[in-house]
Amino acid sequence: MYLGNQPALNYTSFAKQDFTTSATTSYTLDNPVANANELALFINNVRQEPTTAYSASGTSLTLTEATSSSDDMYCVYLGKAVQTVNPPNASVGTAQLSASGTKDATTFLRGDNTFAEAGGGVNTPSFQAKLSSNQNISNNTHTKVQFDTELFDTDNTYDNSTNYRFTPGVAGKYVLTASVRVQNCGNATLYIVSIYKNGSSLKSFITLPGRDDDLNGMITVIDVANTTDYYEIFARQGSGGTQPLLPTNTYFNAYKIIE
Repeated sequence: MYLGNQPALNYTSFAKQDFTTSATTSYTLDNPVANANELALFINNVRQEPTTAYSASGTSLTLTEATSSSDDMYCVYLGKAVQTVNPPNASVGTAQLSASGTKDATTFLRGDNTFAEAGGGVNTPSFQAKLSSNQNISNNTHTKVQFDTELFDTDNTYDNSTNYRFTPGVAGKYVLTASVRVQNCGNATLYIVSIYKNGSSLKSFITLPGRDDDLNGMITVIDVANTTDYYEIFARQGSGGTQPLLPTNTYFNAYKIIE
C-alpha cells in the first residue's frame, strides 16, 4: 500500500548466473549490463572487485586474469534488483487502446491515434458500375439508371441490386463521374443526366437540341458531410416516346479525394 502517486519503479529478486569455466578471460552474460558495477562476481566464493578484477559491458564479461576449468564462478546481477515498470510481453491488446475508429483485422493504428483501413487511403471508398443490358426510359420522365454490374467496389458502398445508389459512409470530397447513352436521342432531343442526393436532384447536365449526340456524361466533385448521404443517377429524354439506355458507355463511378 502507498500514498500519493503510484511508484514508477518496482522490485524483483536478484538474478544469478553460473558459469562453466575454462582457461579464458572472456565470458558471456545472460543479461546485458551497463558496466561492471552492476555485477557481483564471485570466483571460488570470493567476491571480485569491479573494474579491477573484471569489466563488463552489454553481455560481455572480461576478467583481468584467466580462470581454470576447476574454478567455481558465478555472478549476481545487481542491476536486476530495480527496474522500470513495463507491461509484460504480449499483455497489451486493442482493448487497452484509447484510439477511435474500428479495431479489426482490416485496420491499422495511425499516428493521430485513430484506426484506418489498412488497404485504403484518401482515394477510398471507390467503386465503378455499369449497365449490363438495355433499360427503357419513358419520354420526359426522370428515371433512375440501374447500373447493375460492379467492376469494383472497395468498401461495399454501392448497391447494384436493389437501390442502385452510392452511399460513401465516410465524410469527405469525392469525384463522381457518370455517362449515359440513349438510343435515337439525336439532333432534336433534349437529353438530361442528373445526380440525385438523398432522393432529390443535386446537379444536372443537359445536352441541348440541335446536337447529333446520343451520349451525355458528367464529372463533378461532391462534398459528403453526412455518412448516411446517398447518390443516384437519373436520366431523362424528350424524343417523344420510350427509348432504351444502352450498355455501351453507360457507367457510374466515384472515389474519395480529400478527408
